[in-house]
Amino acid sequence: MGTLCAMTAPFPPPAPSLEPPPPVRPTLRRSRSDRMVGGVAGGLAEYSGVDPLLWRVGFVALTLAGGTGVLVYVLLLLLMPRAPRRTTVDGTPAEPAGPRSPVAGLTVAGLLIAVGLMVLVTRYTDLDVGPRGFLATALLVVGLGLVASAVTRARAPRGGLIALGSVLTLALLFTSSVPAWDGDGPGGGFGDREYRPATAEDVRPVYRLGAGDMDVDLSRVDVDDVDEPLEVRIEMGAGDLDVEVPADADVRVVLDRGIGESDVFGQSDGGYSRAPGGDDEPEFVLTIDHGVGDLEVSRA
Repeated sequence: MGTLCAMTAPFPPPAPSLEPPPPVRPTLRRSRSDRMVGGVAGGLAEYSGVDPLLWRVGFVALTLAGGTGVLVYVLLLLLMPRAPRRTTVDGTPAEPAGPRSPVAGLTVAGLLIAVGLMVLVTRYTDLDVGPRGFLATALLVVGLGLVASAVTRARAPRGGLIALGSVLTLALLFTSSVPAWDGDGPGGGFGDREYRPATAEDVRPVYRLGAGDMDVDLSRVDVDDVDEPLEVRIEMGAGDLDVEVPADADVRVVLDRGIGESDVFGQSDGGYSRAPGGDDEPEFVLTIDHGVGDLEVSRA
C-alpha cells in the first residue's frame, strides 16, 4: 500500500524561470526633457540609445552636405508625436490629452505626392516646372494643412507646419528675387539631365541646369558635317557635369569654374585640344560656366 501511495503522489511544481523578461523598447516620441528645437534629437536618443549630441551633429552634417538635414528634421518634427507629460502621484496625466489629429501626416503625404508628380512631369514631358513651381506647390500644400489643422478639434502640431511653411516661403522669396536665365536651349530647374544629339543640327547652342547632374554627349556628331565651329554654351549651378566630344574633333574650351574638381582632357582648366591628325580650326567651341560640383570633358 505504501508503494501505491508513493506512485500516485503529485509531481512537485516546476522551478520558476530565472531568465529576466525581454526589455520593453521605448516608443519613438519627441522628448520633453532633452530638447533644443522640438525635441527630435532627444527622442531619437531615447529610442536608439545613441547620444543626442551625435544625432544633432548628424543633422548638421546632412544640412552642410546637401541641405537635406533641415528637410529630414522638419519631417520628423511633423511625424513624431510628443512624449506625454509627467504624471501625478496617482498615475493620472497632469493634463489630459485629446485625440491626435492626422492632419500633419496627411499634409506631409500630400507634399511628397505633389513633389513626386511634378518630378515625373518634369522628367518625362517637355514641361519644365522650375524651382519656383516646386516651392509654390509645396507651400500651397502646407497652407492647406494649416487651414485643416485650424478647424479640427483634435490636437494638431501646427508648430511644425508653420516652421516648414516659413522655410518654403523664404526659399520661394529667394528664388523669385534671382533673375531667370535667358537665351535659347533648355531651361534651368532641378534633376538629372542627359542630352545626346546625333547630328550637328541637333546640337543646342545653350544647355542649362540649376541643380543636379548633367551629361552632354556630343560624341555621335560627325565632324565631317561641321562646316563652321559649333559654339555651345553650358551653364550649370550645382552638380556634376560630364561633356563628351568625338574622338576626331578639335575642341576649344573656355572654362569659368567655381568649387569642385575639373578634368578637361587631362588638365584642370580650359584651352585648345587638337585631335590626332587634326588642324588648328576647332569643330567645337565649348563655353562652360559651372558653379559647384565636379566637371569632366573627355573624348569618346
